[in-house]
Amino acid sequence: MRADARRNREKLLEMAAVVFSEHGVEGSLEDIARRAGVGIGTLYRHFPTREHLVEVVYKREVENLCAAAGELSLHHPPDAALEEWMHRFVGYIAAKRGMANSLRILVTSNSELFAGSSGMVAISLRNLVEAAANDDLIRRDIDSTDLLHALFTIYSIPDAPDWRDRSRRLVKLLMDGLRWGARDKATAQRDESPRNG
Repeated sequence: MRADARRNREKLLEMAAVVFSEHGVEGSLEDIARRAGVGIGTLYRHFPTREHLVEVVYKREVENLCAAAGELSLHHPPDAALEEWMHRFVGYIAAKRGMANSLRILVTSNSELFAGSSGMVAISLRNLVEAAANDDLIRRDIDSTDLLHALFTIYSIPDAPDWRDRSRRLVKLLMDGLRWGARDKATAQRDESPRNG
């Protein structure tokens, strides 16, 4: 694929994720092409059907979310990396909400896509949780699977204009709970441990 074709494809995927999150999977393909700065023919050359576009957008969203875990860990303390990743998860959920109807159809025809995607997200979150817990920045009695289930409750928040604000408040609430008592408990455990010498 030529460089300009790759750029067009990436721009189409980026704009499709935006349109799907705003208008659902039935969002206008013409609108996606227009926002990407290409003609509708270019869109169909890359993605012959709407279902193909939805599948590729979903896979891209998962890959970006998982890649973010490693990138954030390089540039932020473990607890801050976890919190920022959780906010990005909100964006991932927004795109997934918009694609819900088509995703249900795709689940029946391509279950391997969803099994692999779920595993990748779970591993990324587990690594972030373990890093923060090992540094005593969050509680050590947290199971990342439980946290992932809590994050998925964002999906059930009613679709209203304040949906993203409510989602961000939920992430803050979860982080406050994760951080609660973590450093105090770690300090107490160190103070109670036998001293050398």
